[in-house]
Amino acid sequence: MQPLSRQFKKNVAKSIADKELQKSLLTAKKCLVHNRLNAIKLVTDFELLREKGKQIKQHTLSHLDYYLEEFEKNFTAQGGQLHWAKDASEARKIIVDICKHHDAKTVVKGKSMVGEEIGINEALEEAGVEPIETDLGEYIVQLANEAPSHIIVPCVHKTRQQIIDLFSKHHKKYGCDKKLTEVSELVAEARKIMRTKFLNADVGITGANFLVAETGSTVVVTNEGNGDLCSTLPKVHIVTAGLEKIVPGLDDVSLLVRLLGRSATGQEITAYTSFFTGPKRDVDLDGPEEMHMVLIDNGRTDLLNSELNEMLRCIRCGACLNHCPVYGSIGGHAYGWVYPGPMGAVLTPAILGLEEAGDLPNACTLNGRCESVCPVKIPLPKLLRSLRVRQFKKNQGSKTSRFALKIWAQFAKHPKAYHWASNTGIYLLSLITARKGSIKFLPLARGWTSSRNFPAPQGKTFQSLWLEQKEKKCE
Repeated sequence: MQPLSRQFKKNVAKSIADKELQKSLLTAKKCLVHNRLNAIKLVTDFELLREKGKQIKQHTLSHLDYYLEEFEKNFTAQGGQLHWAKDASEARKIIVDICKHHDAKTVVKGKSMVGEEIGINEALEEAGVEPIETDLGEYIVQLANEAPSHIIVPCVHKTRQQIIDLFSKHHKKYGCDKKLTEVSELVAEARKIMRTKFLNADVGITGANFLVAETGSTVVVTNEGNGDLCSTLPKVHIVTAGLEKIVPGLDDVSLLVRLLGRSATGQEITAYTSFFTGPKRDVDLDGPEEMHMVLIDNGRTDLLNSELNEMLRCIRCGACLNHCPVYGSIGGHAYGWVYPGPMGAVLTPAILGLEEAGDLPNACTLNGRCESVCPVKIPLPKLLRSLRVRQFKKNQGSKTSRFALKIWAQFAKHPKAYHWASNTGIYLLSLITARKGSIKFLPLARGWTSSRNFPAPQGKTFQSLWLEQKEKKCE
């Protein structure tokens, strides 16, 4: 996927004006937030689970070299072939070479964000290999020639009518002439088409939710079972994963799976949680004849050695996206690359650089909802502030914003001047908006007033009101 993060502001304007997108985002957000809330209510120790999940991931990151070596030893002992990829280019070459070696014509793929990150579909197509997305959401966005807009619900931006039209257009070549409208019918049609793809595929590619160091196993979590079919039906199974997916043992997977399902979709556990430990043995009835593991760095080592290393705890649940007011207003495509939302606002600049994605950390309101729902307690607001500090020190970003920050900093160093300016500004705004209750245009806030009215302040700052309350109590 070609990064378009530099066009973030243009993407935002386009997304906010898209009425169909706004409807889809609102519906999905309500559902996912509601489901998560109900799921965690059933667990009396959910906060304890979060803390333990954080400790497992942070411990692994602190001893990453040890656990990577242990995984390599145990994975190869089970008959797997492990490949190290320092960047996206090297990962693509490894995967394409494996496919060429087996004269592969078609590849069935399970949903994988790291696959999107390294751009494997484009590389396969250039090599004359047809990649087929088998996750229903990924399949829909592939038909639309689009990228996923959510890490858990790839086609969250699509309405039912848009999906109906896509199926009607692309499924005629399979003899499906009837235009279906019911969800169950659409799913059944996709399943019928996909079964032939599974049976005829030369290679299967999946991601991995977890890599277990003590057994050399890869763990895939899905709700459709397509991950199992991609892994067992083709003769060759290729797993792609970032270095950070390693966990020490099976007990750790058990705990993290409990966190993942509840945080992602509001389920106690996903429908399929599958463990793959090496290729097919002589006594096995099914499974691949070869199993390859492509472990990808692509900037993760640099991230590990920086102040942003806590981001590597991420288990890709999507909870931060579901609760983010910014993502809920603009969707995933506005972020311009693979990872959207708060986690993407950290990962994208960390991997691609602030020069490419400098607007993303500044899009956050720092309201903290992402941190409060993260199953492994990643302090996303703190990490976003760290990126802003980096940007400021490097004199990156717009001159206007840097100038405004310097002015604000001077006021912040002098509390009396700061309070006077704040009180004066609030008072003047309250006078301007007193009659209408809001204002449609502010010279320095066009980004706000272009899509919504600015509400009238009540005439006093929060601190002024707090001081008044304090004085009354003292009386």
